[in-house]
Amino acid sequence: MKGLVKVTLSIPPALTISTSSVGKEKEREWKGPFYFIQGADPQFGLMKAWSTGECDSGGDEWGQETRLTEQAVRAVNRLNPKPKFFVLCGDLVHAMPGMPWRKEQTEDLQRVLRDVDSEIPLVFVSGNHDVGNVPTPETIEEFQQTWGDDYFSFWVGGVLFLVLNSQFLYDASRCPALKQAQDQWLDQQLSIAGQRKCQHAIVFQHIPLFLESIDEDDDYFNLSKPVRKEMVDKLSKAGVKAVFSGHYHRNAGGIYQNLDMVVSSAIGCQLGKDTHGLRVVVVTAEKIVHRYYSLDELSEKGMEDDLMDLLKEK
Repeated sequence: MKGLVKVTLSIPPALTISTSSVGKEKEREWKGPFYFIQGADPQFGLMKAWSTGECDSGGDEWGQETRLTEQAVRAVNRLNPKPKFFVLCGDLVHAMPGMPWRKEQTEDLQRVLRDVDSEIPLVFVSGNHDVGNVPTPETIEEFQQTWGDDYFSFWVGGVLFLVLNSQFLYDASRCPALKQAQDQWLDQQLSIAGQRKCQHAIVFQHIPLFLESIDEDDDYFNLSKPVRKEMVDKLSKAGVKAVFSGHYHRNAGGIYQNLDMVVSSAIGCQLGKDTHGLRVVVVTAEKIVHRYYSLDELSEKGMEDDLMDLLKEK
């Protein structure tokens, strides 16, 4: 069962990660402002594949992504105070299930992530390259064995976090029972948020609900209009404050019905004019404030004073 206070970080023993106090009973209580780090799309292998126009291949080189992810890890480790956790919002590697280089890309990413400070829990979100554009029970099981559950919830400091498998919202034609299970689970979780038993509720998923506007046209990088409207209505009704995603390899986002749809660019390959980076997210009693930093900025300067001041609020 996927429990309310469960955060799954049960990846192979070779990748040692401390779960700290994330998800434990005491984390249901609000104790004051905190922050976390969001990253997306390290996608080992895409930069070479994109540069050669062979994006459907697995990508046979990923040295650039390795160096960028190592820089991201160093930047996160230097932050003081430490973030409550570091979430990666999908497309961990480029090679799709069954494609060449997938095993090697995965092993190299896990090797890099071993260097994350043991006091900073890692949270993994499944992306289309992790479970396939049209997932199957087999690809979902592979993800679970490699990275942990594909959807789950956890508590930090009185805030309820929900991790979703957005491929079920994109095309679940080959695993309808799994989609139904996530739908039922999500309704149960949102009932808790709807009863205001948490300070805030925040969602992580790979594919954005929308990129800029709820009424924008359907696109590879967003969810279809019927699905996005149903999801936005469901989430906003329950009081969810923000949805953090990746997938677009550019920064974007918008607000609809008080729901902040945050689209973060990639650690790895950039498809627009943004820089390789991470998003710092500060959670206060009243609001959620976030800012995207280039890896160079975060490495050299850390968080800016105005965000640090928010952490000092009573």
